[in-house]
Amino acid sequence: MPERPSHKLVVILHADVVGSTALVQHDETIAHQRIQDSFRRFSETIGAYGGVTHEIRGDALVAEFDRASDAVSAGIAFQADNSQINARLEDDVRPEVRIGISMGEVVIADNTITGAGVVLAQRLEQLADPGGMCIQDAAYQSVPKRLPFEYENLGEQQVKGFEEPVRAYRVALKSGMSIPSPDLPNGTRETKPVWRRVAGAVVVFIIVVGGGFAWWQPWKPEFEPASVERMAHPLPDKPSIAVLPFTNMSDDAQQEYFADGMTEDLITDLSKISGLFVIARNSSFSFKGQQVKVRQVAEDLGVRYVLEGSVRRVGDQVRINAQLIDATTGGHLWAERYDGSLADVFALQDQVSRNVVAALSLNLTPEEEHAQAQAETSSPEAYDEFMRGWEHYRKRTPKQYAKALTYFKKAIELDPDYGRAHAAIAWVYWDSAFSKEYSTALGVARQVAKKLAKESIERALENPTPLAHQVVSQILIRDYEHDAAIAEAKLSLQLDPNDADGYYNLADVLIFSGTPEEALEMLDRARRRDPHSQDYYSYLQGMAQFGLGRFEAAAASFERAIELNPDYWEPDVSVGWCIVCEMLAATYGHLGHTNNAKTMIQKVQTYWPRYDVNSALYWWPYKQVDDRERFTNGLRKAGFPDQYRGG
Repeated sequence: MPERPSHKLVVILHADVVGSTALVQHDETIAHQRIQDSFRRFSETIGAYGGVTHEIRGDALVAEFDRASDAVSAGIAFQADNSQINARLEDDVRPEVRIGISMGEVVIADNTITGAGVVLAQRLEQLADPGGMCIQDAAYQSVPKRLPFEYENLGEQQVKGFEEPVRAYRVALKSGMSIPSPDLPNGTRETKPVWRRVAGAVVVFIIVVGGGFAWWQPWKPEFEPASVERMAHPLPDKPSIAVLPFTNMSDDAQQEYFADGMTEDLITDLSKISGLFVIARNSSFSFKGQQVKVRQVAEDLGVRYVLEGSVRRVGDQVRINAQLIDATTGGHLWAERYDGSLADVFALQDQVSRNVVAALSLNLTPEEEHAQAQAETSSPEAYDEFMRGWEHYRKRTPKQYAKALTYFKKAIELDPDYGRAHAAIAWVYWDSAFSKEYSTALGVARQVAKKLAKESIERALENPTPLAHQVVSQILIRDYEHDAAIAEAKLSLQLDPNDADGYYNLADVLIFSGTPEEALEMLDRARRRDPHSQDYYSYLQGMAQFGLGRFEAAAASFERAIELNPDYWEPDVSVGWCIVCEMLAATYGHLGHTNNAKTMIQKVQTYWPRYDVNSALYWWPYKQVDDRERFTNGLRKAGFPDQYRGG
């Protein structure tokens, strides 16, 4: 007589071997033996943690537990054991297992377990990485937080066969922690009194269906919405977004540059959309490595939406997880996983950008549609070299510039038409042309660096980028072609209307062109998009205030620039030290602050012993006579000689 079906509320574990067909094709006999051995060992582990294995179907296994913590612990224990066994194998027949865990009602008959909970566990397992585990939100909520597990929130996932999205988490053992031991004697299952079994079922029922939700619907964790009133900056009159640094989920910590570069490219892609307000890379990355709430990010930066995610790269395989959150409600507008190879990386990034555009109902102009469809390079290898170089470039020291240049050159060897790489090379050479330390690190004379910068920028303009136009504007301003420099700076912002660096660059050329009031307006736009990068803002603000004759305010701005980033202004790190000290000396000269002026003179002469008023204007390309005289008179009042006297 067949067993009467039993309806139960349980924790379901579904496990599946990854790529079993390929394993069998490699060696059918060995593959079957090893898969069966894996499931035998897994069944023993399941039993040790109080679970029951109901089915082993070819390359899949289904088990039930009373407690989610036991199921997760069993899964972690098995994966650790299986990883060690696979590592000892000398061939490629290494069964890797994915695990999914859900909670719900099932039907058990003839040792077969069925029901929507089993299907959901299977769908969750498909979200896991090889050798990994993915669990439903209901299971996540019931696992005690004291246990040594770490979680990656995948957001709400739309899984096949379920109308409502399911919130899911990847789970792993925390680094350096031990796997929890079974509470039960090894290989035995406790016979519980009836009242305990009933109570346990009631607890599971409350966890699963409490709050009026059906058991398969995930609970959302407690979320405190961002308050518009508490925001540090008023919300813009268009959709606003911050892209947080994507977490590097690769086993190789050296892949950090790849995750950072991909995040930065997403910021760049989104910032080219005129109907969207995008926070700059510098401010978004100020949260890197921190455990911050979405509410905090939104209130600090003054945005409504936050995009967060992770990147995993194993060899040429890439996985991106991303979710877009409305910080004012806590609602997930979408969450998605993207899998592909390094060759697909541009398409993967494009999918993320387009999902943001669709979720926010943005209308792109034809030019923006075209820009979104264009990749800067068709070579994934060139892109990879560029991102490695960009990581060094961002540190802006002589040694890091030299390292960056090596990678940028590799990028253009792989793709001679890579416009952004040519522009980056031009900027490195141009920046280094004004500093002995930098040009020496690159192994070229300063005049040679200028020449190489101009040659590189010609190639960059064949496939122009915002960075290329910014470099051109800086070259033109040094050649006293002020109107052309302004035009190039504005072209940069046409290509990327959210680029804080573009606004800083335009402010710089406007100051030297004699329109400091307009420069202050550009600085306000830059600061709104990049509120955490205050040192360069303060420096340029001081330059504009000096141009307006507001010497007290200018001195305060220059002093604040040094205070905010003292390392940048050190003489052995950047020529910026000499620049800000020159401006402070001229400002103190106008204010009559003699002692402060003498201190600045000493600092400038430490860096540049032959500094005098006549040579100063070589470095400060003011267009207007009044601006030049204001600067040189300030230097004279500070105590600089008109001409170096030697000695």
